[in-house]
Amino acid sequence: MSDAILTLRGLRKSFGETEIIRGVDLELLPHERHALIGPNGAGKSTVFHLVSGMLQPSAGEIVFDGRHIEGRPPQEINRLGLSRSFQITNIFPRLTVFENLRLAVMRPHGLHRKPWTLVSRDASVREHTERLLEQVRLQGRADAVAGELSYSEQRSLEIAMTLAADPKVILLDEPMAGMSNEETAYTAGLIREVSRGRALLIVEHDMQVVFALSDRISVLVYGQVIATGTPAEIRANPAVREAYLGEEVAA
Repeated sequence: MSDAILTLRGLRKSFGETEIIRGVDLELLPHERHALIGPNGAGKSTVFHLVSGMLQPSAGEIVFDGRHIEGRPPQEINRLGLSRSFQITNIFPRLTVFENLRLAVMRPHGLHRKPWTLVSRDASVREHTERLLEQVRLQGRADAVAGELSYSEQRSLEIAMTLAADPKVILLDEPMAGMSNEETAYTAGLIREVSRGRALLIVEHDMQVVFALSDRISVLVYGQVIATGTPAEIRANPAVREAYLGEEVAA
């Protein structure tokens, strides 16, 4: 029996007659940082949509922590312990940083079912929100309007919202997209910290980040995984160099 916390077996997704995901097999081990890389249009975000319940697979299995989750709605998958972020920052720009994060914290505390509760007086929610703000280094920005944050700060806030339910698995979709070198270094360090003790599946195009952060890497090309291995194994794989990395990165 596999020790993986997340397993994809023969995963397929078609839109009409066009098959986008063509039999993906992938295992994410507990506490490992695993990168899914590949050229634009390879199907990486589609895999994330399938795993998180945003899309239903055409065929195949998705097993999370011993349970089949293919076909389950996103909110149910999230409650089981799998959280994800998106390529596009997904926050409420007119609310403060604290208010954004408090909304995410309300669900694991059961307050989303109690609209009559005055959440501002709930000490457990406030303390949980403050802990998360400190974890992503935003405690000094709690009262700032989220839409006025820098891009890297907005991504940090979204990561905190992803952590609100204390997930076993985190899916991060291009968290460093559009960042400067300084912002990228900051966010990579943050991801390393917050993923400690959890399993991380990350889609990222910055190869320096991928090779520095990942325990293992899977390469997706035209909807199929062509290789999985350690950073050193992927860097040395001639098929990967030809399909994606290029000689200059592999050197």
